[in-house]
Amino acid sequence: MKTIDELLADGVSGKRVFVRADLNVPLADGTITDDGRIRAVLPTVKALADAGAKVIVASHLGRPKGAPDPAFSLLPAAERLGELLGAPVAFAQDTVGPAAHEAVDGLQPGQVAVIENLRFNPGETSKDDAERGEFADRLAALADVYVGDGFGAVHRRHASVYDLPARLPHYAGYLIATEVGVLKKLTEDVKRPYVVALGGAKVSDKLAVIDQLLGKADRLLIGGGMAYTFLRAKGYEVGISLLQEDQIPAVTEYMERAEKLGVELLLPVDVLVSRQFPDLKTKAPSQYDTVDADKIPADQEGLDIGPKTRELYASKLADAETVFWNGPMGVFEHPDFAEGTKAVAQALVDSNGFTVVGGGDSAAAVRTLGFDENAFGHISTGGGASLEYLEGKTLPGLAALED
Repeated sequence: MKTIDELLADGVSGKRVFVRADLNVPLADGTITDDGRIRAVLPTVKALADAGAKVIVASHLGRPKGAPDPAFSLLPAAERLGELLGAPVAFAQDTVGPAAHEAVDGLQPGQVAVIENLRFNPGETSKDDAERGEFADRLAALADVYVGDGFGAVHRRHASVYDLPARLPHYAGYLIATEVGVLKKLTEDVKRPYVVALGGAKVSDKLAVIDQLLGKADRLLIGGGMAYTFLRAKGYEVGISLLQEDQIPAVTEYMERAEKLGVELLLPVDVLVSRQFPDLKTKAPSQYDTVDADKIPADQEGLDIGPKTRELYASKLADAETVFWNGPMGVFEHPDFAEGTKAVAQALVDSNGFTVVGGGDSAAAVRTLGFDENAFGHISTGGGASLEYLEGKTLPGLAALED
């Protein structure tokens, strides 16, 4: 895989460089609530612009239905990119149409343009190779060189991620190079103890990675909504908590395998429960109780790990040499149910080991809860991509960057 440093060494002045970024930022009424992904691609964009390239930045945002939708416009991301660069950024209101060509043709060396949401064109996500290829051809006409730096999308076989690199000289940007280097530390020559903390809503989203990590990790700490399927598999009442009944056989098998392999698989010993899901808009105080994990009332829902579990998990993270954390421990968006996630994040901050926050909601939680990002070894920009890499899958976007 060639890197951007090799491209810069060859010289890019005056060349049109297409940067496939991940600007899929969360928006609330058109306002960006977390600009982490924009800041993550900044080193690549800045290095190219400083070297005199004409930089064309492209990304998806959200899940529009293959047609323009103002709710998913990249304009706010383009404006924020300009603020971070300290220079104007042109914005094209289409992907491969007249506006895109006009914006690119108007670039001077060292200038940057952002084209509109790639998913406004059905060819971007099409499962039909010909339709995807036709869109990739039209994107290729905008540029001379391709730089892949949207790590959060490399697990997708999409036109701008998979097909376009085959049509242009291609290189990995700084973010992708960093992400791959970090993930190798989690899969090759791992320093031990290796502790993995997994949370989030659905256990089904994590089954494959648990399957892989049972042979690699020393400890697995389970929290979030997915924990209640594990607790139910142990025969506990889980009330109206999130539950995937169909996953109980798989979860049971994993717990049995963990015991045979000598892997510590820890579940919450106490939880915060409430009869009503919290109001995430007003953040109004909730009525809740703390109960042992085997004493959840039938009419209540588990919403966070309890204080004894926080203490237990922090102790299991304290001596770790390598930590991977993906998924919040509870409904961290509400202050009443954020303490579990905060405790895990603090344990990573306090750790002397190599700590990786696995993107997605975990990265959002770190920022929402006010932690210094530099206190962690690495905060990934791609939750799904990170998990699939750890599952041992071939990621199309990375394969496309290989020579």
